[in-house]
Amino acid sequence: MAVRPEHDRTVLARLLGRDPVLHAYQLGDLDDFFWPYTSWFRRGEQVALLYHGVDPPTLLAFAAPADTAALAALLADLAPTLPARLYAHLSPGLSDILAGSYRLDPGGLHHRMALTAPARLSVVRPEGVVLGTADLPGLRRLYAQAYPGNWFDPRMVDTGQYLGVREDGELVAVAGVHVWSPVYRVAALGNVTTHPRWRGRGLGAAVVAALCVRLRETVEHVTLNVKADNTAAVRLYERVGFTRVADYEEWTLTAR
Repeated sequence: MAVRPEHDRTVLARLLGRDPVLHAYQLGDLDDFFWPYTSWFRRGEQVALLYHGVDPPTLLAFAAPADTAALAALLADLAPTLPARLYAHLSPGLSDILAGSYRLDPGGLHHRMALTAPARLSVVRPEGVVLGTADLPGLRRLYAQAYPGNWFDPRMVDTGQYLGVREDGELVAVAGVHVWSPVYRVAALGNVTTHPRWRGRGLGAAVVAALCVRLRETVEHVTLNVKADNTAAVRLYERVGFTRVADYEEWTLTAR
C-alpha cells in the first residue's frame, strides 16, 4: 500500500476525528484559515501533514502506540519527497524512520495536554480582555521580553481568541491559540506567557482560565503542547484542569 496525497477534507476529518485530542492541530488545519498552507498524505488509515505556513515547513505525524508501525511505514514512503529542511513533531519512535535521510537535531520531549477537568477552572479568578490587531505592537513587545523565539502568527489575533492582562497600559500576561476551529470543535492554546516582573502572581493561570472558559463556548476539545521539562507550566495547566494525554518529540531535520 503506497502513500498518496489526500485532498478530501471529509476523509481527513473522519480519520483524524477518531482521536481529536491527539490530532487537534491537524483537525484545526482543515479549516479554511489554514487549509491553503497544508499538504496531506495518507497510507491506509494513517495521515501525515506538512504545514507550509512557517519557514521551514513543519511535519506533523502522530499515532497511538498501536498504530506507530503503520505510521512509520507512511513516513518511510514519504521521506524521499520531503523538503531538504523542515521541523517535525513526531510521536515517540518515529524519528528513527527519518534518520537515514536527515540529520536530526532534537527540540525536546513535549506533552500533549487536554482540558479534562474543566471544573478546576474555578480555582482561579479568570482575568483578561480580548485583544485585537491594535494590540499587536504590545504583544510583540511582551513576547520579545518574556517569550523570545516563540512561534506567533499575527493572523490568529483576528480569531478573537487572544486574551491579555494589562498593568499601567502595558500587556503583562497573555494567552492565545495556535488552533481554533468551531467547525471541527478543537482548539489548541499557544503563545502563553507572563512578563518576568509579573510572574508568581497568578496572572498566567488567570488568563489561561479566562481563555478556556471562552473557548468552551465554541469547541469541545481544548488542548495544548508544553515542553516536558517546563515543570512550572505543566503545574499551571494541571492546576486549571489539564491532564497529560500523549507525548511527542520535536526535531529539526536537515537532509544529509
